[in-house]
Amino acid sequence: MPVGFKPLILKRILLIVIIITKVLMISGQEMVKRDHKLSLLFIGDIMGHDEQIWAAEDRKTHTYNYDSVFKYIKPVISEADAAIANFEVTLAGQPYKGYPRFSSPPALATACKNAGIDYLMTANNHSADRGPEGITGTILRLDSLEIPHTGTFLNQAARDSLQPLMIRKNGIAIALLNYTYGTNGIKIPAPAIVNILDKSLISSDILKAKACKPDMIILFLHWGNEYDTIPSAIQANLADYFFSQGVDIIIGSHPHVIQKMVWYKGNSAKKDRMVVYSLGNFLSNQRKPKTDGGVIVRIELEKSDSSAYISNTGYYLTWVYTPIENYRKKFFVLPCSQFEYRPGFFRKSDDFSEMKRFVENSRDLLRKQNVNFIENVWSGTGWILN
Repeated sequence: MPVGFKPLILKRILLIVIIITKVLMISGQEMVKRDHKLSLLFIGDIMGHDEQIWAAEDRKTHTYNYDSVFKYIKPVISEADAAIANFEVTLAGQPYKGYPRFSSPPALATACKNAGIDYLMTANNHSADRGPEGITGTILRLDSLEIPHTGTFLNQAARDSLQPLMIRKNGIAIALLNYTYGTNGIKIPAPAIVNILDKSLISSDILKAKACKPDMIILFLHWGNEYDTIPSAIQANLADYFFSQGVDIIIGSHPHVIQKMVWYKGNSAKKDRMVVYSLGNFLSNQRKPKTDGGVIVRIELEKSDSSAYISNTGYYLTWVYTPIENYRKKFFVLPCSQFEYRPGFFRKSDDFSEMKRFVENSRDLLRKQNVNFIENVWSGTGWILN
């Protein structure tokens, strides 16, 4: 072996080891950074009116498929780490029916899952529409589809063991709780449980959630006055109270119209707080002005050392497009910003005008009332996330 050859080999081996070590360190740093970010999507009321059921039915086989409903919004939903929606129907079985006592085909839940919705909130004023079959049927069918959910329970033992719903992803832990102001006067059949919006009950549940050591606690509340775009004093007072109990984020549904979103940015002495008073309708056959669409709220969380915080937020305006195809009404949820300059996409000019009206009304409301929430807009090639 030539003189100096062996040291040369050792130097090269050492250099390779250094390079590999640096690569692993960089990769590790990137992994840590990635594992400490979490994007959440919150989606409004998913309803099941008669026309939606008819639109989803195959007349020959009498089977149902809702996948086409999510065709245009699926990329927005599936991009997030976790998508959470208000499931405002029961899965009680046939006869399938819409308002006033909803029971939709299980295919609606399947389509939600296929579109990227990860979690469903089941506590709302229609939870008990079909009595015990409605509550238990919904729970058992969602379980069979492996869709995590919360808000209604088979019995007290199930509630004790399953609540809060914990979301653990990317190194961040979220405790999620869901409640409704009531069930339209329908008595909740024992032993089933529907979480009712009661301050003392929720305060107790918040203490239980804290014992799970979450980075953040989120309340998904079915509350407020229907069709009122201004949050009620009761909503505002409840939000303040639950913040005082240690809740970080409050997400609202029920009014079927959009209400304001407020991000109270914290400082070294006070943590962030956030309330979205109403997401509006995500999917329904309600067509009156302001009820024909809603917002999807996107919240980004980060965790530095042992502390998690809200790093960014924004929202997408969505609108329900209902063209007639082959003599049948169809339903498509559209991300408005992606379609507001495409009149040729719509079968009728009136449809395009109705979407534009919804967009203009919503922007006017939210620009005046939102605090630290900005719309995510379509650039032509992709979404600009604020």
